[in-house]
Amino acid sequence: MNRRVLLALMAGCPALLSAAAARAEVADRIDTIVVIYAENRSFDSLYGNFPGAHGLKGVKPSQYLQRDRDGTVLKELPPIWGGLTGNGVTPPITEAQTAHLPNRPFAVDDPQGFNLPLSIETRDLWHLFYQNQMQINGGKNDKFAAWADSGGQVMGHYERDPSKLPLWKIAQKYTLADNFFQGAFGGSFLNHFFMVCSCTPVYPNADTSPAKGKIAAVEADGVTLKVTGPSSALTTQPGAVFVNNGAITPDFFAVNTMGPPYQPSFVPADPANPLLADKTNASYLPPQSMTTIGDLLNARHISWAWYGGAWQAALDHVANTPAPGAVPNFQFHHQPFNYFVKYAPGTAARTEHLRDGGLAGVEFIKAIDAGNLPHVTFYKPQGNLNEHAGYTDVLQGDTHIADVISHLEKSKQWPHMLVVVTYDENGGWWDHIAPPKGDRWGPGSRVPALIISPYAKRGYVDHTFYDTTSIIRFVTHRYDLPELPGIKERDAALKKNHSPRLGDLTNALAFGH
Repeated sequence: MNRRVLLALMAGCPALLSAAAARAEVADRIDTIVVIYAENRSFDSLYGNFPGAHGLKGVKPSQYLQRDRDGTVLKELPPIWGGLTGNGVTPPITEAQTAHLPNRPFAVDDPQGFNLPLSIETRDLWHLFYQNQMQINGGKNDKFAAWADSGGQVMGHYERDPSKLPLWKIAQKYTLADNFFQGAFGGSFLNHFFMVCSCTPVYPNADTSPAKGKIAAVEADGVTLKVTGPSSALTTQPGAVFVNNGAITPDFFAVNTMGPPYQPSFVPADPANPLLADKTNASYLPPQSMTTIGDLLNARHISWAWYGGAWQAALDHVANTPAPGAVPNFQFHHQPFNYFVKYAPGTAARTEHLRDGGLAGVEFIKAIDAGNLPHVTFYKPQGNLNEHAGYTDVLQGDTHIADVISHLEKSKQWPHMLVVVTYDENGGWWDHIAPPKGDRWGPGSRVPALIISPYAKRGYVDHTFYDTTSIIRFVTHRYDLPELPGIKERDAALKKNHSPRLGDLTNALAFGH
């Protein structure tokens, strides 16, 4: 009998017994964990009409009405600044065409409206650390339009076409989690750190560094950026004017995008070493040394890898400079282990664990088909396949990820596999459910998550409270690893704020005997 189950029986604790029994089943049945990390979609923007989910059906005006920066209810949504589409879309949906939208959610694919298909890129939106908190506005979720640079676009969602998405069909087959939140407020940079270490990167002595100009000007509440000019200028100009909309907190944590210290990086190479980034560049983030889930797995000799789509192409300098519509559009700040000193160029750990996913994921798919994925596997699709608004559309990435899943289902590792597909953050899109109050860093807005496995509950919508860290919680519990400090801090903060307890994905599973 599993030791945890035995101890629970001895203690006469049914709740502990249930949790221990579930973990014992996971240890017995799950041998390969695959995490596929897509980009920038809120739950409501893609799955707001999913049957059985807490979506947009029945949402009341008190839950969606947006307010101006001075707190007054907006008479209408502001225009979508710059238009809903760009990047050569013909005909474009212009800013003028988006004027006078009612103050409520709207379907971008409405045939009587914009009639925008899933295969068309929309413009990007602000998705930043402080702005996300200002939009959530203490749980009201009523200032997404006010603290955006995209005007009314934040309230857009897909209503008619999502059922045509390949992942929608997979969600119907397996489990869709509708109470899953991004691990940290803001954007991709910080949420990738939370995926691998539940931690926030640091920039020691930032005030005397080349990055000193990136220190944000923040109000005493630690949440609100200082603004200049009229506070209620929303309907007369795009975006807000901040004193300093920086990437670094006043106490030197990096919360918005900064470049990896190692190549590939959007920071130019160090003149003395082409494998490193130039530390004199203001966007350079010094190497990080916090403990990651990879370190914990290494200590137990458990195999793992991060597969980056187009990773080798980026190293070979043949991956394009990131740009809207470009292919493969490799994103340097989506590779979290490339920020850590333990995985620096020249280390054995880098060679073993940071792997090339190939162009269009071809190398990752080869590993799947060969049946030799590591026990814990992360896959990050290349930019044009990750669903990020502003430089790709929803359909390309959805189709690619569904194809990867079809290979996983046919793999010889499939009978003992769990796959999680989720989005790193909301991308600035509004969602009507606010996150439970946690710690300084999050959780942030609600995002979709699919749990796919021979043991996933079929046709099930899981209402359990999860966030990004639930994934590494599952890994931790499956392999009986020590808890990362950030996991403990998040749990303590949730408890202190009388928020629900975070799950570790096991509620999405069912084990027959």
